[in-house]
Amino acid sequence: MASAIFVSDIHITSPECPRGQLFASFLRTLSGGQELTHLYLLGDIFDLWVADHRYFVDRYHEIIAELRRLRAEGVEVIYFEGNHDLHLRSYWSDRLGVAVHAGPVYVRHGETRLRIEHGDQMDPDDKGYRFLRWFLRTPPVRWLICNLPGAVIRRIGERASAASREYTSQTKTIESDEAVAKIRSHAKKAFDERPFDIILSGHVHVRDDCELEGRSGTFRSVNLGSWLDAPCYFALNDGNGTFHELTTE
Repeated sequence: MASAIFVSDIHITSPECPRGQLFASFLRTLSGGQELTHLYLLGDIFDLWVADHRYFVDRYHEIIAELRRLRAEGVEVIYFEGNHDLHLRSYWSDRLGVAVHAGPVYVRHGETRLRIEHGDQMDPDDKGYRFLRWFLRTPPVRWLICNLPGAVIRRIGERASAASREYTSQTKTIESDEAVAKIRSHAKKAFDERPFDIILSGHVHVRDDCELEGRSGTFRSVNLGSWLDAPCYFALNDGNGTFHELTTE
């Protein structure tokens, strides 16, 4: 049966940062075959990556090399754009063969129906962020991002990344019970629109795993939390999903 791994919100700031080193080490432990068929990256893997600028490719070459190896071994790698990594298709899809999605996707693993997303659209009241998200993906802004020199993008992007983190902190630093309520409310609404067995998301930086009741049945809601707090991954095998902690030891 297909085995899948899910990670989200690592926020790698440099190859030398502990999270970047831990992620590279984790990738080295993985191999293709029956034990792993799919690797899902649920957004904000990097604290900043936009388009196909050489700056990012060179900066994170070690991680890229491991992902290339996994692709060569037959692992499907699927990347969901977050609010710190966007316009990824020109490099990640065209050159690495990684499927890139900007919004929720429904898939099946065996008999298990999944809805997978970054999660940055789960708060309908966050009108400011929703406008920013739309604006950054308009054709003129996309063209500008893709054609400005890499050094300029880096300087602008680092400031924008910090601003995005500060802006979205209202959602990410609220009391955990309020964050969990937002996660679960979104999950119930999504389930009632189109049923699934498990919904997986990130973005909110609050790990949550529970069974919920929708209009047409029960389902599981999983938010992956953040590597800023507790590095982990979620593994799905034969319909059973479990969290696994990662340490630098």
